[in-house]
Amino acid sequence: MSGVTTALDSTADGSSSRPALLDDTGKRIIELLQADGRMPYVSIASAVGLSEGAVRQRVQRMIDSGVIQIVAVTDPLMVGFSRQAMIGIKTRGDVTAIATAICEIPQVDYVVTTAGGYDLLVELVCENDAELLDVLMTRIRALEGITETETFVYLKLNKQHYDWGTR
Repeated sequence: MSGVTTALDSTADGSSSRPALLDDTGKRIIELLQADGRMPYVSIASAVGLSEGAVRQRVQRMIDSGVIQIVAVTDPLMVGFSRQAMIGIKTRGDVTAIATAICEIPQVDYVVTTAGGYDLLVELVCENDAELLDVLMTRIRALEGITETETFVYLKLNKQHYDWGTR
């Protein structure tokens, strides 16, 4: 068993309409990498009872299928980005086209289509308030189909974790 079964059904944009299914070993590999993204494959192999090569292949399949990304997570303040904000966006027309355009903005790090009061939630990381204002006014509000925005400026980052596990 490969550890990852990718969905056969795809949506119009090519993304999977069903989540990938992981076996217990695949889930354990993810949990170990969430605890330490630089953990050597030999250590993971020992913990899950597989060979180093088998772990390497499983991790690569999970990366290739989009199940996981292995990245360095930073504290924005520590790397020169003093302003973070979440923007609630109301739209008219094709929300998918608007979301796609917003995804192209370099300062945007998170875009989600939602149900409820807003059609989209967008997180920005900017160097300062002037950059936030510029992106909001010239890049986001200028997009055709956006009818309203509400900006929530982050005052303090209280928690940012990505180790929620797989169970």
